[in-house]
Amino acid sequence: MKFEGEYLNGKRWNGKEKEYNDDGKLKFEEEYVNGEKNGKGKEYNNDGKLIFEGKYVNREKNGKGKEYNNDGKLIFKGEYVNGKKNGKGKEYNNDGKLIFEGEYLNGKKWNGKGKEYNNDGKLIFEGEYLNGKKWNGKGKEYNNDGKLIFEEEYFNGKKWGFL
Repeated sequence: MKFEGEYLNGKRWNGKEKEYNDDGKLKFEEEYVNGEKNGKGKEYNNDGKLIFEGKYVNREKNGKGKEYNNDGKLIFKGEYVNGKKNGKGKEYNNDGKLIFEGEYLNGKKWNGKGKEYNNDGKLIFEGEYLNGKKWNGKGKEYNNDGKLIFEEEYFNGKKWGFL
C-alpha cells in the first residue's frame, strides 16, 4: 500500500491509498478525507483498467457503484451490499444499451419489479421477476418495435392466462 496525499500531525489526511499488483499496475485505491477513509474507491483489472468505482466498506462493495467491462464501457450501475448487487440497478450490454432495470438480491438480478430491453434498447417485458424468471403477477410483453403485444399473468414462472 502506498499513500499519496496530505498528512496532518503524522496522520493520513486528504489523499488516496493505493495498492499495486506485481507488475506495478494500479489494483485498488481508496480515498481519505479529513483523516478518515470516506468509502469511495476504485478497483482495476490486471491490465490497470478501471472495472469498478463506488462505495466500499472493509474493501467490499457497499452502496452505490458502477461496473465496467474490460473495454471501459459501463455494464452495471446500482446498489451493493456486502460485495453483491442488492437493490435497484441497471444493466447494460457491451454497446452501452440498457438491457435491464430493476431489483437485485444477493447478487442475482431480477427479484421484484423489473423491465427488460432488447439489444436495441426497446422495452420487451415489464413485470415481476424471481431469480431471473418472470414469476407471479402481471406482465406485459412487447415486440421488438416496442409495441405492446399482450398482457398476461404469471404463476410460478409460467404463463397462467391472458387478461
